[in-house]
Amino acid sequence: MHIDKPTDCRTRRVGLIAGWGRYPIVVAEALRDQGCQVVCLGVEQHADPILREICHAYSDIGIGKLGGAIRYFRQQEVARATMAGKFHKTLLMQGHWITHFPDWRAFCTFFPHFFSMSKDRKDDTLLRAVIDAFAQDGITFVPATVFVPEILVKAGTITKRQPSRAELKDIEFGWTIAKKIGEVDIGQSVAVQGQAVLAVEAIEGTDACIRRAGELCKGRGFTLVKVAKPQQDMRFDVPTIGQGTVETLVEAGAKVLAVEADKTIFLDQAQVIEFANQHQLAIVAFRCDDSTGELRAAA
Repeated sequence: MHIDKPTDCRTRRVGLIAGWGRYPIVVAEALRDQGCQVVCLGVEQHADPILREICHAYSDIGIGKLGGAIRYFRQQEVARATMAGKFHKTLLMQGHWITHFPDWRAFCTFFPHFFSMSKDRKDDTLLRAVIDAFAQDGITFVPATVFVPEILVKAGTITKRQPSRAELKDIEFGWTIAKKIGEVDIGQSVAVQGQAVLAVEAIEGTDACIRRAGELCKGRGFTLVKVAKPQQDMRFDVPTIGQGTVETLVEAGAKVLAVEADKTIFLDQAQVIEFANQHQLAIVAFRCDDSTGELRAAA
């Protein structure tokens, strides 16, 4: 999916649906610095309050308030929007329906997923349903990386330490597994040691996957492979790493983090690289040759 970067940003408003983490802040600041008026909907229990200071207009919204979100963007004359940050689906699974109780538009959109069970609750399915609902009211979603392309990690060894031969074998092994679980929309990450799978990311997220691997592989070191899904839609749920990721990896005893080049968001890069170097954590971004399946870390 190719979308050109807008050339008239100074005369247009851009809507932002902000989830958890640093990424929405980075996107909002970039849009503001480009001269855009950022109209932000911060998801309750997710979005950082500092977004109120960065954005031209801001309102809190529950995950279930799809109709309210569409109305707000239309009132603010938003025709183009993006989303950034993590959305914790576990809140819905744990019954946080008071805060995120669905409005009528959300009920109609998600009825097949949560009530009749005629459709699944996979992340891609739900987020695509949200985007389609906005599109019905003339609001088009584009990837946030359109506005901050420099945030996507480039191919190469990012840290001073490089993976050993054994670790490279673990990366190749883990890459295949991670792509398979991504294909069926389970998760993006897999932890590997000695070409054995220690943990697989599911609804609980990457950090929980890392901690589980650390508990199973105390002191022996392991490799985390995090990749985009084969069918990755760059408008949402793009693989993301940052300071929190590497801190969790170091605490759990990991030795290597392997990610997919050009399809992984890398937050606070200088800070993360310095921390990784201090703790001898190798970070490498690979591209996969579609014709041969070979992983390449060269740019």
